[in-house]
Amino acid sequence: MTHGVSFPADADGRRSTTRAGRAVVADALRPVDPVGALGAEQETAWRSGYVLHLRRLVEAGVAGPDAWLAIADAGLDAVRRTLVVAADDGSEAPLSSLATAPSKRTLGTIEVLGEGAAQVELVLPYRGRELRGADLRAQLDAWVARGVMEPSVATAVGLVIDHPEWLRLEGRTVAVLGAGAEMGPLAALLRWGATVAAVDLPRPALWERVQRTARAGAGRLLVPFDASASEDGSFGADLLAEVPEVSDWLAALDGRLVLGNYLYADGGTHVRVAAAADALATRLIAARPDTALAFLATPTDAFVVPREAVEQSTRAYSERSGAAKLVGRPLRWATRGRLLHRAYPPAADPGISDAIVPVQGPNYALAKRIQRWRAAAARRDGTLVSFHVAPSTRTRSVVKNRALAAAFAGAHRFGVEIFEPDTANTLMAALLVHDLSTELPVHDHPWQDEAYAAVHGGLWRAAYEPRSALGLAAALGYASART
Repeated sequence: MTHGVSFPADADGRRSTTRAGRAVVADALRPVDPVGALGAEQETAWRSGYVLHLRRLVEAGVAGPDAWLAIADAGLDAVRRTLVVAADDGSEAPLSSLATAPSKRTLGTIEVLGEGAAQVELVLPYRGRELRGADLRAQLDAWVARGVMEPSVATAVGLVIDHPEWLRLEGRTVAVLGAGAEMGPLAALLRWGATVAAVDLPRPALWERVQRTARAGAGRLLVPFDASASEDGSFGADLLAEVPEVSDWLAALDGRLVLGNYLYADGGTHVRVAAAADALATRLIAARPDTALAFLATPTDAFVVPREAVEQSTRAYSERSGAAKLVGRPLRWATRGRLLHRAYPPAADPGISDAIVPVQGPNYALAKRIQRWRAAAARRDGTLVSFHVAPSTRTRSVVKNRALAAAFAGAHRFGVEIFEPDTANTLMAALLVHDLSTELPVHDHPWQDEAYAAVHGGLWRAAYEPRSALGLAAALGYASART
């Protein structure tokens, strides 16, 4: 039986993710693009047609900061009005009720102290090596030169290299939602000696692994614990059903809180946990206004990108090899321009990088968009927000999809680098440390906040529009896997 944060049930008891997702996107567009809102409302093939409407959300916001923030506010409001809290008896309450709902149990805290020595400098694992100091700076510069990341990444990580004392995040407690996630910062932060509050489902195997990671590190791990439960289910909490409990537990911890959302789930559950995490953030900031928020955005989304990215992509398209030009022309002709076309109009300023991957589905896209809306709204309201585009990474949740795994295997042929989990999560943890340790730049438009220190893997600066090369990358990836 569905319980906790959920999609609303219709008269027949069905909980349609399509109906809810379409309504949220339409409501988000309505304040600035009523025609786009109508288009989303009337989309009859949502599971394939959603890509157009998710891109339109970005296009409509480029007009100005007010438009961007109006979309974010309307989208978050639509999530609160559309999703519900389902009780075991089948009744439903508004999602907004979680702001004041009482806890049904009190979570205690188990503390696990690391037994290792803290890393006193930033070390990045990469292709079997451990990069530090000058070698790490050289790799960052190489990534920037190849267009794998924005130049601001090298600047930010360079400051962390210069200030290894930042790594411990003294005086802060980082709450990691999705403690077992491969892309989360838990392992890196514990290696550096930080304090981490871990939140994840009550699964014994998961908590055994997390606690082993803590003991191998040098930090302080805080685990929610229910002394009244049986031993097998004593650690962890189900955020879908326990937003008040998790909020009250985190609010009582020492140190300045950082709420980091690294949650992932399949299908519609991803939207549910994104909405639950957003309700948790709202409640926690009300209780502790100095709480900071942290997010990792997926690169397979639509983003506004700076003129410099457009220029590098344009150069890459103009300078592609003779063989690429020879193959590309008939492919574009045969597919009516769908394959291997340029990423941007040459003079675009800014450009829009549309790297939405249809196979990931509308629920994944909406869940990640909820995080972007919250980041923009919270930053506007004065909350410290660490938000970065993270690279495509060979996590278990991604490579179990054969089509995506094949596309990843062939991506390097189109200027895109796919990262290994230990490289990606350490790099993104270093950016989190930077953001919590220094004053972040102030930008004129919220899209520039999203583009700041983005590690997109090359999707923004490669020669071709990502979807126009995805199928060929997958075909080449399948071929290489067979050889």
